[in-house]
Amino acid sequence: MDWAFAIFLLVCFLAVVLLLEGGFLLWNDTRGAEVRQLERRLRALQAGGRGTQAASLVKAREADTVGLLGKLLLRLPRVSMLERSLQQAGVTMPTSRFLMTTGLLTIAVVLVALALRQPLWLALVLGVGSALLPFAGLSIARTKRLNRFQAQLPDAVELIARALRAGHAFPPALQMVSEELPDPIGGEFATAFEEVNYGIPVSDAMQNLATRVPVDDLRFFAVAVILQRETGGNLAEILDNISRLIRERFKLLGTIRVLSAEGKLSAWILTLLPFATALMINLVSPGFMDVLWKDPIGYRLIFVALFSMAVGVFWMWRIIKIRV
Repeated sequence: MDWAFAIFLLVCFLAVVLLLEGGFLLWNDTRGAEVRQLERRLRALQAGGRGTQAASLVKAREADTVGLLGKLLLRLPRVSMLERSLQQAGVTMPTSRFLMTTGLLTIAVVLVALALRQPLWLALVLGVGSALLPFAGLSIARTKRLNRFQAQLPDAVELIARALRAGHAFPPALQMVSEELPDPIGGEFATAFEEVNYGIPVSDAMQNLATRVPVDDLRFFAVAVILQRETGGNLAEILDNISRLIRERFKLLGTIRVLSAEGKLSAWILTLLPFATALMINLVSPGFMDVLWKDPIGYRLIFVALFSMAVGVFWMWRIIKIRV
């Protein structure tokens, strides 16, 4: 009996050790550092648009991760655009998981609204709003990251120009930017340097970089590098001029932002004033605006007012949006 108990303990010990070892190997194969680095490189190649094989590998790996539902989600149209937006926003979540999370959030909001005995139309409106929230957050994160990239770009261009003037080649200059400057520009230039190291031509790597990061100043930089490699010339001097041009554009944009601040404030006030007024009237006299909900003419007036407000907001937005 003692021998049987000892063998049982030994088997339990081996089972626990093997379970821990299997869990570690599973984690290392799916979430290890090398796997994450490979996924980051493949996602960057896919966002660059010059790697159909890499894009298929990324989609196949995502489908294997989330199963049959993930495969169906990856067949939706414009998935590549969503993947590029996730890459530009710096989000590491796979595209299929992002879509699944958004869908589950929408369903949960609709079910909660129906459980609270809310009307069906209100539950659907809340569901649509909750479905738009992740995309709105993604758009905000993307805009902030692109703005940070644009603010770091003059320093990166100057660093490359100084490296070229010191006698370094162009790929090591890209590596210097990736090591000296923080994200997001450091990570994007590191991806470009890795592409060049993998054998991709410099012109294709620059086009991928300009595609991944849709910033006009970066397109100037990419076009200058491509033209210089085709026609020759002093690339360091060209990059100095580009850096000076970018800084002058920043100054002009700052001046325009200050001058248009009053127009933006007026637009916000005029947009929110009708809703704030209606809320205050309902709080002071709840039955005063019932005629808008009970009379058929009230619905027409609300529709005309909302349409007029939408036209006014669009018009004010176009007035204060100045491109340099």
